[in-house]
Amino acid sequence: MATSQTAPHVLVIIQNLPFRLDRRVRTECRALTDAGYRVSVICPQEFRDEAASFTVDATTVYSYAAPPESVGALGYAREFLLCWWRTARLAARVHRDAPFQVMQACNPPDTYWALAQLWRARGVRFVYDQHDLCPEIFEAKFGRRGLLHRVLRLLEGATYRTADRVISTNASYQEIARTRGRVPAEHSVVVMSTPDADLMRRREREPELRGGAAHLVCYVGIMGPQDGVDRLLAAADHIVHARGRRDVRFALLGFGDSLESLRGECTRRGLDPWVQFTGRVDHAQIGRWLSSADVGVTPDPPSEFNDRSTMNKTLEYMAHELPVVATDLTETRRSAGDAARYVTGEDPADLGDAILEVLDDPVRARQMGLVGRARIEGELSWRHQAEVYVGVFDGLTRGGPRAIEGEPARSGEPARPSASVDA
Repeated sequence: MATSQTAPHVLVIIQNLPFRLDRRVRTECRALTDAGYRVSVICPQEFRDEAASFTVDATTVYSYAAPPESVGALGYAREFLLCWWRTARLAARVHRDAPFQVMQACNPPDTYWALAQLWRARGVRFVYDQHDLCPEIFEAKFGRRGLLHRVLRLLEGATYRTADRVISTNASYQEIARTRGRVPAEHSVVVMSTPDADLMRRREREPELRGGAAHLVCYVGIMGPQDGVDRLLAAADHIVHARGRRDVRFALLGFGDSLESLRGECTRRGLDPWVQFTGRVDHAQIGRWLSSADVGVTPDPPSEFNDRSTMNKTLEYMAHELPVVATDLTETRRSAGDAARYVTGEDPADLGDAILEVLDDPVRARQMGLVGRARIEGELSWRHQAEVYVGVFDGLTRGGPRAIEGEPARSGEPARPSASVDA
């Protein structure tokens, strides 16, 4: 068996979330360590007094103090530069202690191609795990393109060109990589952010989380201008005040640029008795809330970015056997299938009516929840995604840990010398 000293070493870089809160990256790293790889992660701190390095799920995590959240172009540039520099210093430390053969950068932002270029001289291969389409996020958030949009396109293009392999979260993102990024088909794979069905499942309901209400509706995720939480609040207003339903409670789990303004809007609408904002929560807390809920909502408004994106919250609702009420978007429909009640257009009243429609039909709601869970355990199973994901690294490290043990690689992709660079 490959030991920690002989196993191929993978360095994973994330900037927008601490490791413990990034379900996709944490699941990916678990797949690599289960396959025998040594894995290190560089990320921002979750807590101010966090240790400089620690171990989670057999992955060694190196964290740095993140700069304060920025506003404006200059503020964002300063934040990216500080994070990049702190990441670069930690990468040098990691390599000094245990040389890594592959570096994976998870966006946003699309800035770590430059670090990958520096390490290429040492024979380090580069994997781009594209979580988001940054140019489309900018357009969805600010409603315009302009100079910054062009800069984001340039950064994305540089990352595509530098990468030895590109991992996309769905077919729509892969299409962008293949067309806009001109990534060769043999260097592109899809690995969905599907929850591990063995770890994420519905638990016992906790009645106290429902606050005495007959029904609990949950939202989980980032709260930014493009995420539609304001639309969900308007739908809650319709449910409580227009439809007179005082028996429905809403739990909004997460954080983001719009959190404080959303809290203010909730108060202005007179919804405080029925709506709770939890702020940032960990995976255990998310599991408690979703296990106690009746419906999960994906209110993201129609936009090019949202239409092409697979929403993690939708998959997490499905893993917890929750029926989903969602905006009718291409990748949402592709993920949820018959587990969701789809709402066309942007009218919050339509969203609110759809939520009540599902709540008031428990037989249908239960069937939708079971369909969603079956999809998570079946065609969307993380086991299938993990095989593809680990295969990327097997192909870049001469077959991975199994080759060191004299076994065939996990992937059908031919083994390649770790120091080579594909044209």
